[in-house]
Amino acid sequence: MPMSEIVAATATNNEKQSATADARLAAIVDSSFDAIISKDLTSIITSWNLAAERMFGYTAEEAVGQSILMLIPDHLKSEETEIISRVRGGHRVASYETTRRRKDGALISVSLTVSPIKNANGEIVGASKIARDISAAKESERRIRLLMREVNHRVKNQFAVILSMVRETSKRSSDPREFEELIRARIMALSRSHDLLVTSEWAGASLFDLIQEHLKPFGREEQILLSGPVLTLQSNAVQNLGMAFHELGTNSSKYGALGSEDGQVEITWTIGSSAQGSGTQDLGAKDLGAKDLGRSVGASGGRDFQLLWTETSTPRPDDKGDESARKGFGTVVLQRVAPQSLGGSAQLERSPGRLSWRLSAPLASIIVPQAGIEGDDGAALGFGI
Repeated sequence: MPMSEIVAATATNNEKQSATADARLAAIVDSSFDAIISKDLTSIITSWNLAAERMFGYTAEEAVGQSILMLIPDHLKSEETEIISRVRGGHRVASYETTRRRKDGALISVSLTVSPIKNANGEIVGASKIARDISAAKESERRIRLLMREVNHRVKNQFAVILSMVRETSKRSSDPREFEELIRARIMALSRSHDLLVTSEWAGASLFDLIQEHLKPFGREEQILLSGPVLTLQSNAVQNLGMAFHELGTNSSKYGALGSEDGQVEITWTIGSSAQGSGTQDLGAKDLGAKDLGRSVGASGGRDFQLLWTETSTPRPDDKGDESARKGFGTVVLQRVAPQSLGGSAQLERSPGRLSWRLSAPLASIIVPQAGIEGDDGAALGFGI
């Protein structure tokens, strides 16, 4: 074969291989999940893949020929000057996180890597930019930081609660075994409330689930009736109502309905209009580390949460219904700690064979705000646990 034909055949083969490589590279760029953009040294966009269209909202026809500055928020435009300077010097810009603007004006978090583009003579003629949308990762990081701050706050609050439990229980217990048993039971009750909050990532807990969780250890499920609208409680309400239900359940299992075959516990809750002047201010509860106690019932002109625990059983021969006879730590929780921590008030009444605890508090301090929740009393649901 003549030399000229050999040269021509070699050139043709090289061209085919180059075309195949270019087609393969173009397919990789087009199918990439990351936005791949090229620009010249004046920051004018020269290529734009499908991922860039999905990420930023501009089609290739809209983007190519425009300045890359259209994607950069005003307060970050100096970034482009630095990038072009580094590219001109032949340097690669390592991956870094920043913010870019979509066509609709929304800002998104991105991770960028920028590399110089050279022509056949080795001259730098532009830059390629790979952008990855990290908005979901940044949101996840934000939520983790928020949860960690919440957990840190809650753990410190739990320490204060436990210390107060130890102090108040020791005042009312002279037997070390009894003291240990009471403290263990109360810490386990706190743990049950904590578990409910952890499961929901501190978003709150169902009132029904909270009652069920705290009364389950006492058994007698068939003797307990629940009735009220479905509510999701704030974390502060979960902790304080959880302590109240534990104390009520413990007292009932020892002296009341859950300690007898014929006893019955009925727990009902409703939502209604706030009563004028029914609030209390400057409550100053020091027990159990209660915080934000300056709120008052009806202070915001909103709605009230009403809960009533009623239990009945056959009176015991030694039960005189004297409220002062069993005025222990549980009474402190029910009459002062729980209502004051929720900015409300409570009434505890005992008589032979009967005990009732009524709690009234602003709805805003009880439930997680939800659109459309009006607390229709007629929508109350009955549950047997």
